Amino acid sequence: MAYSWDNRVAFIVRYLYDIDNNGYLDAHDFQCLALRTCILEGKGDCSAARLQKYEHVMLSLWEEITQLADFDKDGTISVEEFKQAVKNSCIGKKYEDFPQAMKAFIETNFRMLDINADGLLGVEEFRYDCVQRMVVDDIKVIDDAFHSLLNDDDRRKGGLALSRYQELFAQFLGDQSDNCQANLLFGPLEL
Repeated sequence: MAYSWDNRVAFIVRYLYDIDNNGYLDAHDFQCLALRTCILEGKGDCSAARLQKYEHVMLSLWEEITQLADFDKDGTISVEEFKQAVKNSCIGKKYEDFPQAMKAFIETNFRMLDINADGLLGVEEFRYDCVQRMVVDDIKVIDDAFHSLLNDDDRRKGGLALSRYQELFAQFLGDQSDNCQANLLFGPLEL
C-alpha cells in the first residue's frame, strides 16, 4: 500500500510541494519553494539573480498546476485535485510529454539534490535527501532503495544522471502499478 500510485502522488504533494504542511497547495508554498531551492542549490548562498530565476520557475509551476488542478477555482489545490490533474496529464506519459513547468521543477529538484554538482545523484546525496524528510534507523534501507533504482548504465556512471532521474520521476507519477521501478525514487515511503 505504501507504493500505491495514490500514496506516491500524495507523497509528492506532502513532501515536495506543501512546504507549510497545511494539507493543500497554494501560491505561498511555491514562493517558499523558490527560496528553499535558491538556498539549497546555492549551499547557503541566495543571490538575487538565482532567487529571481527560481521565483519565475516556481510561480510558473504554480500557475500551470492551478490551470491543471484547481477544479473548484478556490485558489488552493487539495491532494485529490492534484491526483486528478496528474491522472489527466502524466499517466502513461514519458517525461518529454509532461507539462513544461513540471519538467522545470523536476530538473530543478535534481540540481538541488546534486550537492557536489557532478551531474549525478549518488548514494550519499540520495541518503541526505531521504533523511531530511523521514525517520530512518538503518542506513541499509536507504542504500537498498537507491541501488534498486540503478540499471547497468547507472552503475557504470556511479549514480543517476539527470536524464535517468527524469525517466524515473515520470514513472513515479505516470505508472499506476504498485511495483514500478521508480517506487523508491524518494526512498522508502510511509503510508
